[in-house]
Amino acid sequence: MAGRFAPRPTRTTVRGGHVAMPSPRGPRDAPASPRTRTYVPDHPLDLGLVLGPLRRGTGDPTFRTTPDGAAWRTSLTPVGPGTLRVTRHGDTIRGQAWGPGADWLLDRMPELLGAADDPSAFVPRHKLLALTHHRLPGLRLLRTGLVLESLIPSILEQKVTTGEAYRAWRLLVRKFGVPAPGPAPERMAVMPAPRIWALIPSWEWHRAGVDDKRASTVLRAVRVAARLEEAAGMPPEEARARLEVVPGIGPWTSAETVQRSHGAVDSVTVGDVHLPGIVGWALAGDRDADDSVMLSLLEPYAGQRHRAVRLILLSGRTPARRAPRMPHGDIGRL
Repeated sequence: MAGRFAPRPTRTTVRGGHVAMPSPRGPRDAPASPRTRTYVPDHPLDLGLVLGPLRRGTGDPTFRTTPDGAAWRTSLTPVGPGTLRVTRHGDTIRGQAWGPGADWLLDRMPELLGAADDPSAFVPRHKLLALTHHRLPGLRLLRTGLVLESLIPSILEQKVTTGEAYRAWRLLVRKFGVPAPGPAPERMAVMPAPRIWALIPSWEWHRAGVDDKRASTVLRAVRVAARLEEAAGMPPEEARARLEVVPGIGPWTSAETVQRSHGAVDSVTVGDVHLPGIVGWALAGDRDADDSVMLSLLEPYAGQRHRAVRLILLSGRTPARRAPRMPHGDIGRL
């Protein structure tokens, strides 16, 4: 959702990762006694654009925006669960955190907000990208430093509609996660620990609409969770190679993961049903483009291809639908 430039969200802007951040009103400070940190970026920063890729649907129990202008996020950090609340006060970003993982989240808040990203390396070579890049100076690519929290929902998104995947993530996290530490908004939760994912009964996966193939991939991943989390300290391509050792994790899933965990500025999602057509339409008027055509069109942006794709998705330029939206399936009713 591209703020004032697009009054209504489109399927491309939603995928581009932008959540509407409400204008602050009412009390700004959360109750209780959180740990706090302030961060003053030396560049424009749009919290909705930066944090948007972390939200898995409007009902995501791990991410919420509130009417006071705050973004809330829960994480299972290496030292335990934590809740982070981020607000803007003029040019200053204020972070408040609760739980065992509070200090870990605050230490990494600047990177989460794109401090390690350098958009100056991006040179637009297409009018659409130049206009969108100019219109969205607050876009930065985030880095969470956590692999599993992006990997598991990406596995759930394999070969199903976005709505089905978001529903599965919501149901599983709410049922098997732990309540968010601190005064988080109602029904927020921290994703389950690897051992809890491994103990989820088969019928609960079925009720959440997750087929055996995706459930088995999650189970294989959580069995080697420690080794996968080590990938957070690797370069993106090495991290992707490690993730893809796990059967069921391919280039699509690894790219979607490192884009969030590493802020991987050059990782392109291949194997997607819609993305090649969107990129092809935006850059060449070719709605029938495949992965090879998409990669060819993105070649001038080598080193910055993920940023180019984000800008295309946020531009709102998308081909018209050829057919009604694919209906949602629910294997839990079978």
